[in-house]
Amino acid sequence: MRRIAHASLAATTLIAAGWSISASAQDGPEFLPLEGRTLPFSQAVQVGDTLYLAGQIGLARGDSEGEANGIEAETRRAMDRIGETLAKYDLTHDALFKCTVWLADIDDFSAFNAVYRTYFKEGRFPTRSTMAVKALAGGAAIEVECIAWNPQD
Repeated sequence: MRRIAHASLAATTLIAAGWSISASAQDGPEFLPLEGRTLPFSQAVQVGDTLYLAGQIGLARGDSEGEANGIEAETRRAMDRIGETLAKYDLTHDALFKCTVWLADIDDFSAFNAVYRTYFKEGRFPTRSTMAVKALAGGAAIEVECIAWNPQD
């Protein structure tokens, strides 16, 4: 009973603040499973008008023999993979409004930004958090996770 009261209070607060609650948000999240992989997470999850994308690393995959890794190449591949996920929803990088970036080496910050900025129109950069971490999966130099606007009229 308390949970229902809290949900009702939250909905009332959102409506009072000018937010609307769409039917799709009430129906629950819509999951896009990973293709050809058995990892325990989804590629993307749609909740209302918001599309949450899984983090992408940019390491060359097994079928990419001879491709270099490193911050520039990995940033490009991670952002391209984000673009591939967005395309499944008929979206582009323009739909992104928030990104979180993890760097294995904070000294790569400038090199990352040089590649990252090419995926957006000037003046239309998503909000972003960037941090350095001790290590990333597979020894990657970078991971990028984003949230996109995907209206469900």
